[in-house]
Parts: sequence; structure tokens; C-alpha cells
Amino acid sequence: MRRWLLFVLPVLAWSLCAAALLTAPSAVPADVPLPVEETPAPSSTPSGGLIALTFDDGPRRSTTTALLDGLAARGVQATFFLIGKQVAEYNQDLLQRMDAEGHQIGIHTYDHVMLSGLNAADFSAQVDKTRSLFQSILGHNGFLLRPPYGSTDPAVRSMAGCPIILWSIDPEDWDDQNADRVVEHVVSRAKDGDIILLHDIFPTSVEAALRIVDQLHARGFYFVTVEELFAARHITLEPGKVYRCAYP
Repeated sequence: MRRWLLFVLPVLAWSLCAAALLTAPSAVPADVPLPVEETPAPSSTPSGGLIALTFDDGPRRSTTTALLDGLAARGVQATFFLIGKQVAEYNQDLLQRMDAEGHQIGIHTYDHVMLSGLNAADFSAQVDKTRSLFQSILGHNGFLLRPPYGSTDPAVRSMAGCPIILWSIDPEDWDDQNADRVVEHVVSRAKDGDIILLHDIFPTSVEAALRIVDQLHARGFYFVTVEELFAARHITLEPGKVYRCAYP
């Protein structure tokens, strides 16, 4: 019996080791990351929160007036980054109306010029001139800056004299001027703290903006000015700093 055990036990041990080797997982090279389980997409679109609706390149008499009427009917305040020349020549009353109705006013240069690369004199002719114009019409200062095309460099930031506001959602409404596409683009992406970029010089953008407001209102979002958005997050806007969103 003892001899039989001495023969069987080594064979059994060898069999168990072989089985373990056959069933062991293959080695993973050290320089290849381990598989990570992908985070599933949200089952529903985010609802609720604060959003800043912003408009560039205006004012334009027909479209901006229609937009202001639609926003007033909905009790919504927005932020308008305006071209100085268009205010000076045609639309000082629209600027006054925006201010009186609680919208925030921002600078979008005097002639819609790219600011990057400008010397101090040319920069002043685009930004400081517009700031002085708005101040002379409204009697106050505190205007934000949005550089055309969102183009900034260290010189722009140092000469701005105010916070620089970019955006987190850009449906490029100027491209095909398709209201349905613009609405879908914005509504499907909107979340708490976003800054939406649109243009109040196209009828399709005005239509899209009001539809966006209605659909996001229905999902519990509130529209505020840029200044109100950052104040709600307890973020102090600083001159020369670039801001794109105010996510909680």
C-alpha cells in the first residue's frame, strides 16, 4: 500500500500543476494598459441648471429687435457682444433697450477685427473706442470682451482691461443657417454652466434661440447673463482672464 501511494502522489501533484498552468490567464505585457470598462452614456439628457445665452455680431435692426421681443416675452436675459460701428451708426436705441431690459452688454470690437497680433494703438481703436462709445450711451462701464473668432494671445489678455468670455457650445449657426440643426445641436449638449454662442444677425438664429429657450425651460434650465452665471458659482471674473464655462 505504501509503495502504491509513493507512486500515485507525485503523479497526482504533477497533474494538478499542469491543469493550473493550462487554465491560468495569459500574461499582459507591462506596457499595455489593462482593459477598462467603458462608462455607459447617460440614460437621459441632463436637466436643470443655469445657462448663459450669448449673441455676437449685432445689433441688426430687424433680427435683434425680434430677438429682444421674444426674450422679453419669455422673461429671459442674455448677453450681447456688440460691434461698436453698428451701434454708433444705426442702433444706439437698441443698445439702450438691451441695457434697460436687463441684458448684459459686451464688446466685440468696433469693426469685427481679429485682435491677435494688433499693436497697442490698433487694439485701442477696436476695444477702448467701443468701450467709450457704450459708456457714453449707457452711462456706465463694466463691459466684457469677446474677441472675434475667439482669438486671443498674451497681448490681447494684457490689454483687454476686462474679463474675456468665450463659449462652451458653438452650433456654428452662421454656416448653413439651419434652425432645426442648430436647435438639435444645442439642446442635445446643454448642461449646467454652459455658455452658448449664437448670432443675432440671422433670422434662423433668432428662431433657433427662442426654440432653444422654450425646450430648455421645459427641462428645468434657467437662463442668466454671463455675469450672473459666474456670480452663482462664486467665481470672480478677472480682467485679462479667459472664461469658457462655469460648470459646477
